[in-house]
Amino acid sequence: MGVRGRVAALDRPALVALLLGAAGVVYRLVLTLHTVPGGNSDEATFGLVALHVAQGRSHPVFLYGQRYMGVLESYLAAPLVAVAGPSWVVLRLPLLALFALFVWLMYRLTRRVFSPWFAVLVVGLLALGTERVVRDQLTAVGGRPEVKVAVAAMLLVVVGLAERTVRHRWLAVGLFGLLAGMATWSDWLIVPYLAVAGLALGYALRRELLGWPALLLPAGFAVGVFPMLWDNLTAPPGQDSLSVFRQVDATGGPPGPLAGRLVSGFTEGVPLASGLCPPGGCARWQEWFGLLYPLLLGLAAGLALAALRRRATHPVRPVVRLALVAGAALTLVGYVRSPLAASDPLSSARYLSVLQLSLPAVLWPLWVAAVACWRGTAGVTGRLAGAAATAGLAALTATAFVATGLFATDTADIRAEERQARRVAEVLRSAGPRHVYGDYWTCHRLTFTTAEEVLCGVLDDQLNPGQNRYPAYWRAVARAERPGYVLRVGSAAERRLTELLAGGDIPATVTEIGDYRLYHPATPVRPWR
Repeated sequence: MGVRGRVAALDRPALVALLLGAAGVVYRLVLTLHTVPGGNSDEATFGLVALHVAQGRSHPVFLYGQRYMGVLESYLAAPLVAVAGPSWVVLRLPLLALFALFVWLMYRLTRRVFSPWFAVLVVGLLALGTERVVRDQLTAVGGRPEVKVAVAAMLLVVVGLAERTVRHRWLAVGLFGLLAGMATWSDWLIVPYLAVAGLALGYALRRELLGWPALLLPAGFAVGVFPMLWDNLTAPPGQDSLSVFRQVDATGGPPGPLAGRLVSGFTEGVPLASGLCPPGGCARWQEWFGLLYPLLLGLAAGLALAALRRRATHPVRPVVRLALVAGAALTLVGYVRSPLAASDPLSSARYLSVLQLSLPAVLWPLWVAAVACWRGTAGVTGRLAGAAATAGLAALTATAFVATGLFATDTADIRAEERQARRVAEVLRSAGPRHVYGDYWTCHRLTFTTAEEVLCGVLDDQLNPGQNRYPAYWRAVARAERPGYVLRVGSAAERRLTELLAGGDIPATVTEIGDYRLYHPATPVRPWR
């Protein structure tokens, strides 16, 4: 059957979902081609890993300087980098493909576990995206795009095994383990969802767990997680990923009052991660979904338990719904335990991006009430509840649509900042110097943009060594006879440099490029020596 025949064979919900999903992919493709959201040094580090893998120079398991963050995204981009060279577009194209795959998997999962037209609504909401949502989907900053794909596929495997629609059952079990292992290596934030997906698999295979699944499941997991296991076994004491992660978790500061973490988590974190707010924060009228979220989780759990008690024709479906509810609940518990939930909700909302997996379960109570109301199968109370549910779904869709529109039409500053960063790179690449110092948010971005033609060592505000994720760059700049400095105008680092230049009577050429100044002293200025 050709493409036309396959499209013609789609029913109406599938066709509408296809159009909405395609619109979401095209929207993100346009953003990707314009480097929106803008790049930064965190993402550039993943890009540098991809460059080194493409050149055969290195095959790291974890991100440089962060020995618990898997670099699967870098390996996905490496073949494209080998062909086209390093760029933000090349780095992000595999993530765009992952987004398209995620939307397709979520449509399949929602249609099988919930209902066809409800799956269309879910796809429509996933197609939208504010800066916070799109950044988590399209920028290579660690794990979140691929782990959501893994969990959605794993839950589809569970449904297929339970309903016996999978031909090669044992291969499917091995695939489940492989996806779980790869997700564990890639990003530990997904562990709650992996745990509940594993329980759902246990339910689906409860009569077969002592056979081949008992061997294939751990074997698949071992293959997927092998890079992390091997690195941990060979790492120096205290440098294994678990120890490093504990150290990072312990440096988060005092947790602060629980009430503050709960309020910020639900009124800022959840709406931001759901695509209802601009990156600067949520207005009061945009916080309502976060306040409603715990209630919707409770109602969704109640509906799933009621379906289980009725011994429905497809009992695995309410089990998968419960898994989605439990995954969201555990993720939120872990999030509000962190002091960042209260101290920095705007940035830490990225840790809630995996909640997109639970969007069908969370909205299902509203859909059920709305459908009962419009079909006339509910009483007076039910009709009132259905009208309120309809209003809630409409408000959610409208809020997400407006927030997406505001973001999509207000990217001029992001594009201007990206052009400025490219201009800095072009000046250094053409006129030098090729070895410079700068702050963290300048250095790796500059090195990636120039394909390592310009190397940059990271300094802090006092011009002391900073967070150098890849020490080889620092050593190369340290050997340079006349390194330059790329500093933001008016920054503390620039003030410190001008003090040192004046105090040592050191002449320097100064080139101003937008918000940056390039200093090239006649003699090296290295105050830490």
